[in-house]
Amino acid sequence: MRAAMNTKRNLVTAALVAPAAAWLCVFLVLPFIAMLVFAFGERAPEGGYQAAFTFAQFANLPTRAAAFWNTLVLAPAGAMLCLLVAYPVAYYLAVRANPRYRLILVSLVVVPFWTSLLVRTYAWMYILGSRGIPNLLSMIGIEDVRMLNTPGAVLLGIVYGYLPLMIMPIYVSLEKLDRRLLEASADLGAKPVSTFFGVTLPLSLPGVMTGVALVTILLLGEYLIPQLLGGGKVFFIGNALVDLFLQSRNWPFGSAIAVTLVAVVVVVLMVAMRIAWKVAGTRQVDLV
Repeated sequence: MRAAMNTKRNLVTAALVAPAAAWLCVFLVLPFIAMLVFAFGERAPEGGYQAAFTFAQFANLPTRAAAFWNTLVLAPAGAMLCLLVAYPVAYYLAVRANPRYRLILVSLVVVPFWTSLLVRTYAWMYILGSRGIPNLLSMIGIEDVRMLNTPGAVLLGIVYGYLPLMIMPIYVSLEKLDRRLLEASADLGAKPVSTFFGVTLPLSLPGVMTGVALVTILLLGEYLIPQLLGGGKVFFIGNALVDLFLQSRNWPFGSAIAVTLVAVVVVVLMVAMRIAWKVAGTRQVDLV
């Protein structure tokens, strides 16, 4: 009887998992295998893929060093800027905000996702363009200010576009915070700053790590923001891939870059998970 029940349970579990597994296999695993095969091929004379086995595409990766450099510098920098802005907002929503208005305030954080990122980025193009802030500055005598098509514009667009994705994990982590720990810290004579660094911050680190990993991984493949706000002068790996697949039609080289990007994402995930496990396993609250 028990064996029959276990078999039935396993069949039910398999039936529930099968659609998601099939979806991942068809739209994630198989395309990655195809991309891996392409990465070791050659560009056909008319463009596209030609069967071969060579490491020449990986040897050519330094020719796209600028795209890798911009991505590996601006993506973590954008994630850190998002964290600096998001943590105070999440802290206020979870700890300080009036419970009666908390749901409304959290909804306001999510509202930007109701509109297309493309539309919002075009709005920033106008704000940072010659008819926006630089035009206002010229009226008060500050001339020749260029804000669009710069790394600063890309970072600003990143923070604006990805801020909600950083706020929500931190908010969830802080919202679960036991308020009695904060009261105990105050009763033991700890100052607010000591309470924050000794109690609040350590207990919110899982949310911080989740937000940083989520935003960083998405930024590693970002295309739209550097394309519109960088104007082709701030090139990410995503922009390089679009150029190689759609313009020069060098599919093997583009596949090699994509495989390298996947490897970088896997490393970022492993590092983030390792840090999160260490934090979860050794987390202690110091109330003194």
